[in-house]
Amino acid sequence: MLSIPQPSCIPKTLKPSIPFPLPPMKDRRTLSSNGSIYIPPHHRLRSVANCNNSPSPLRAKLHENPTHAATTLQPQLPQNARSRFVSAYDDTVSEEGSDREFEPPSLPNASPNDNTDEWKRNFTTLLNDKSRHELISREKKDRRDFERIAVLASRMGLYSHMYAKVVVFSKVPLPNYRYDLDDRRPQREVSLSIATFTRVNAHFEEYLSQKSRANKSFSDLSSARSSSNGSIATDEGLFEQSEPLASNKAVMEKILCQRSLQMLDQQQAWQESLEGRTMLEFRRSLPAYKKKEAILSVISRNQVVIISGETGCGKTTQIPQFILESEIESVRGAACSIICTQPRRISAMSVSERVAFERGEKLGESVGYKVRLEGMKGRDTHLLFCTTGILLRRLLVDRKLKGVTHVIADEIHERGMNEDFLLIILKELLPHRPELKLILMSATVDAELFSSYFNGAPAMYIPGFTYPVKTHFLENILEMTGYRLTPYNQIDDYGQERMWKMNKQAPRKRKSQIASAVEDAIGAADFKDYSPQTQESLSCWNPDCIGFSLIEYILCNICENERPGAVLVFMTGWDDISSLKEKLLGHTVLGDPNRVLLLTCHGSMASSEQKLIFEEPEDGVRKIVLATNIAETSITINDVVFVLDCGKAKETSYDALNNTPCLLPTWISKVSAQQRRGRAGRVQPGECYHLYPRCVYDAFAEYQLPEILRTPLQSLCLQIKSLRLGSISEFLSRALQSPEILAVQNAIEYLKIIGALDGNENLTILGHYLTMLPMEPKLGKMLILGAIFNCLDPILTVVAGLSVRDPFLTPLDKKDLAEAAKSQFCGAYSDHLALVRAYEGWKDAEMDLGGYEYCWKNFLSLQSMKAIDALRREFICLLKDTGLVDSNTASCNGWSSDVNLIRAVICYGLYPGICSVVHNEKSFSLKTMEDGQVLLYSNSVNARETKIPYPWLVFNEKIKVNSVFLRDSTAVSDSMVLLFGGSLLKGDADNHLKMLGGYLEFFMEPTVAEMYQSIRRELDNFIQSKLLFPRMGIHWYHDLLSAVRLLISNDKSEGRFVFGRRVIKPSKKSIMLASHPPLVSRNESGPGGDNSKSQLQTLLTRAGYAAPMYKTKQLKNNQFQATVEFNGMQIMGQPCNNKKSAEKDAAGEALQWLMGGKQSGREYINHVSMLLKKSKKDHN
Repeated sequence: MLSIPQPSCIPKTLKPSIPFPLPPMKDRRTLSSNGSIYIPPHHRLRSVANCNNSPSPLRAKLHENPTHAATTLQPQLPQNARSRFVSAYDDTVSEEGSDREFEPPSLPNASPNDNTDEWKRNFTTLLNDKSRHELISREKKDRRDFERIAVLASRMGLYSHMYAKVVVFSKVPLPNYRYDLDDRRPQREVSLSIATFTRVNAHFEEYLSQKSRANKSFSDLSSARSSSNGSIATDEGLFEQSEPLASNKAVMEKILCQRSLQMLDQQQAWQESLEGRTMLEFRRSLPAYKKKEAILSVISRNQVVIISGETGCGKTTQIPQFILESEIESVRGAACSIICTQPRRISAMSVSERVAFERGEKLGESVGYKVRLEGMKGRDTHLLFCTTGILLRRLLVDRKLKGVTHVIADEIHERGMNEDFLLIILKELLPHRPELKLILMSATVDAELFSSYFNGAPAMYIPGFTYPVKTHFLENILEMTGYRLTPYNQIDDYGQERMWKMNKQAPRKRKSQIASAVEDAIGAADFKDYSPQTQESLSCWNPDCIGFSLIEYILCNICENERPGAVLVFMTGWDDISSLKEKLLGHTVLGDPNRVLLLTCHGSMASSEQKLIFEEPEDGVRKIVLATNIAETSITINDVVFVLDCGKAKETSYDALNNTPCLLPTWISKVSAQQRRGRAGRVQPGECYHLYPRCVYDAFAEYQLPEILRTPLQSLCLQIKSLRLGSISEFLSRALQSPEILAVQNAIEYLKIIGALDGNENLTILGHYLTMLPMEPKLGKMLILGAIFNCLDPILTVVAGLSVRDPFLTPLDKKDLAEAAKSQFCGAYSDHLALVRAYEGWKDAEMDLGGYEYCWKNFLSLQSMKAIDALRREFICLLKDTGLVDSNTASCNGWSSDVNLIRAVICYGLYPGICSVVHNEKSFSLKTMEDGQVLLYSNSVNARETKIPYPWLVFNEKIKVNSVFLRDSTAVSDSMVLLFGGSLLKGDADNHLKMLGGYLEFFMEPTVAEMYQSIRRELDNFIQSKLLFPRMGIHWYHDLLSAVRLLISNDKSEGRFVFGRRVIKPSKKSIMLASHPPLVSRNESGPGGDNSKSQLQTLLTRAGYAAPMYKTKQLKNNQFQATVEFNGMQIMGQPCNNKKSAEKDAAGEALQWLMGGKQSGREYINHVSMLLKKSKKDHN
């Protein structure tokens, strides 16, 4: 029996105690039409179970908010429309057309039990009706009794959620926010000056006139087609084929044999040399070498082999060598081609260097590497170490990996998205390449899982070789050192958290995921064997904190009292590393460079900086490395003796239901903790300090959740289509652990919105271009349009800047100075344009050899600036390969100084990442389609503003930490959104346009709306033509582009946001009535004072409602604007020349809304007032 909890304890969302199951992806080979298709929350069909007579339109208006009224009065969808997948972004279906509302019966003196029985019957009806998915109620009593009804729904297997004024009960999980149920969803009234309209229209009419006169011949198109370059980039020629061999097979075999014999002679000469024999002795000491023959035997007999080996066994360096040496000894060396993938660039580089050294060669001979932007590979390279992404790039142009004999996938236990994706492809490739060998390696692998995935592939285990490591958990550390924890010495006052607190953006304190995950384990722990002081410290231990002070204390103790040896400190991310480093540098011992060499290690560091961690310090100097989880398995620092483990890692998770990524510190897995511990015993006995109790370690999960299950899938889905692997959902259902169907559908819908996929999930011409660019689809899209619109240089900087770590630094003790330095790059309400200015300043300084000083003075990361510079060069090369850019890049920068055009191109790339900017008296509020209210990261240039003179912000990403925060935003105007956003569709009237399935609604003069639609059509055609024929000149489109640039530069965003505006669909009757002049104008009096204010008051008072109230404000242009309030609703009028006219206009707006656009004659007012009075009686 499920007890009913207290109201204060019940959340707004309640999950079913008997879940309503969604079939797992592997079982969903085809989408059926019997209701099992997922329908996004904004478009689910709602049940109609109304026991009352159908409410009149005016009753619906006055007892519900305007938005809801517009929703519930629409006709029901046809039966054949209910079973298809309907996207939240689908512009072909309005959200009004699928909103079905439930109104429970209002029985006088009904007891709660009667109401419960009624709900039980309604829930049963819902569950039995395959065409309906949810029930909605806006009744106050249902909101009041939500807890009780929600428990009933949960028992019956339904989900429930209470929104602002609505309760919803559904067969499928409900998101945190529903824009279709939000009566404060912003709608935009667009205002454009007559002068701007006239000038833009003149340019556009001239373009249309030239277009009609132009008669380009088919030969012109043919020549343009022949000059375009549609080839796919091959990643800087990394995988170029070997030099051409003679076609004669015998000659070819003879050449290969000669090369193989040369390789054999070289290998034997090395092995017989003094250095070679010494190296061989060392290799023989490794556990992996003792298994050499067994490993080679099992590889020769099986196409797939799984090898797990503990830390220190030598599998990463030795097994690729075993294979290469065996092939050389068998005189097959010249035909041997081994690709060994690593999850990180630093791993590929360091391992390749080590293997080349063990073979007595220079890197780039038989052993090479390739990572993004760097590589060392020669004609005779037969063993290539590369990142997984590099191999996936090769598969774009070489589907069967021609010439490759062995693929070794290392560190597969990390389960990165690229690694899981590669395994699906390789599994399908193996039957077509029976001679190809696949070796999967990892330090700690779930061998049974991988073996079953590859049809019972054999698994081998190599024992590790590590010295004993003494383990200290938090209770041991406190007992041993006497360190005392208090609530105050654990606070990590640093980074983004600190900024949120200082800006008062952090929401109220709630128990974090970190603390909740170990709450039970800590509560059940028994520390009675420890001293009272230790027990007291443990009682106030804060799981959310890393404990900088404790780390500093332990490091100081090691430096002063322990034997020599390097220290490796595992932190969660770059913020922690940089903040801790700054803290340690201020310490008398740890900050002394004569005693301590303090280094950092994380994935985005430059290769030259990463290599420093492998070098041994001078005598008497202790090396301390602050690292992320990159140091768990990917790299080995040989002189590490001491390890400090915070037990956490920054991990991205993905909330598919709310379509929101979350970046939060999470507890690591047991396997990761063991890996961290093992780093201390590589060269001598070591010690590991776990900064958490043993009971917390016991509560860790065994393995980390695969990345494919916890991140958005847009880039992955695009790769699937580029490799022509068929249906995305079908392909991903064959993954080792397939992602949930909703995450896949979200990714597919996103790719459709940005124009990368068509309605049948096939690549569009834009999609083909995006597959050639190894970056996020939105960044690739921005880059492509920057090239087309001749503003490439600043867009290169924006895209490169969004691909690296934020270059703007904020040291804790110099925060004010850093913000002042950043402010000089601001002023355009854009983080992206601030980045462009900062980079251009650095580039100018570099020419005078002052780049370092420029970065130091302006609190910029020199490393990030150099990375941006390198990426810009790479992106130029990629664009040249696509044909969009030729050797003369100056031709692509003619408009690079047009800030408004750059802003529009940024909008084109980042859409649908868009939020509204609605101003209030002192500041502004932001809303997105999927999250409702959101906040800005405090390091954004827009977070410092109290007013943004633009109605919209486009943003690069949103991250949920406690609230949803937007990162890297740019303010854009209405015209930029209308011309450079997604699909623009005509609404339900001539003055109505909509985007994102109706979430974005625009109202304007019909002639202006028609102009926007026409220009947008021609602009889309121009972009499409340019993509089809990249060498095509743009002089034919001069007037079109002039019209676009004029429109986006002269749009001063003088419109306004309105709420609850309803689009009235004209009927035949209303069209006939419209032909007669109105009896009374909106702001002039008729006979006997019969104006709109008196009509509205008459209408309401006759129905028994209070008289309307008016609020009037004076605008900056000295006009007045009034808002009329009645029955809990607010309706705003148009600006007028005086206060009296403004109030009349607001009243007229209210009358027009109440009467559905009908004329306001006396007889009709009398009729309406009677209906209102009746509806009020019914309501009471």
